[in-house]
Amino acid sequence: MKAKFDAITQPEQAEYLDKLLTQSDSLLAEMEAYAAEHRVPIADREVARFVEITARISGARKALEIGMAIGYTVIHLARGMGENGQVVTIDPSDEMISAATGYLKRAGVLDRVEIERGKALEVMPNLEETFDLLFIDALKEEYSQYLDLGLQRLRSGGVVIVDNLLWGGKVATGDTESSTVALREFNQYFINHPQLIAEVLPVGDGLGYAVKL
Repeated sequence: MKAKFDAITQPEQAEYLDKLLTQSDSLLAEMEAYAAEHRVPIADREVARFVEITARISGARKALEIGMAIGYTVIHLARGMGENGQVVTIDPSDEMISAATGYLKRAGVLDRVEIERGKALEVMPNLEETFDLLFIDALKEEYSQYLDLGLQRLRSGGVVIVDNLLWGGKVATGDTESSTVALREFNQYFINHPQLIAEVLPVGDGLGYAVKL
């Protein structure tokens, strides 16, 4: 979801980049408008594009997403992996699942998506597949647990992408909101994780990017 302000780039740079990365896909533009109107947290446009590029260049064929919402990033993942790819995505909301199903069908990727209804921490221990890519964008207080569970199902050499790690710049301040504290702790855990080569990129609202050793 778009940060309230850009944590690193200067205002004129942020404005330039926003204008540069226009949305030419009418369905995705509709989803962005729906998310803005209904306050649904979806990935920033540049983050979703980054995820799609990564899925494509990494040769991923199976991806696990934590936090589907209306399926915005799912479409990018499915397109990036191509017709032989599959996305397993998790969301607890019937409303979000219904909205996402409609968008995924219109995008022509529904047959390549497996939607698991439920809370991620309850669903993930029951997954048996091995994944090539893990994308995390759900409850910030649970990020470390998502990572631990996800790494159990991620192949060696698989990619981890985690959204919102700068949290509008609040992680670099003294903010004590629970989500900010959780992300600040997660960033340390992520960067120093013994199973990962990881960094945090100034993309969108801060994007964690790693490969599993």
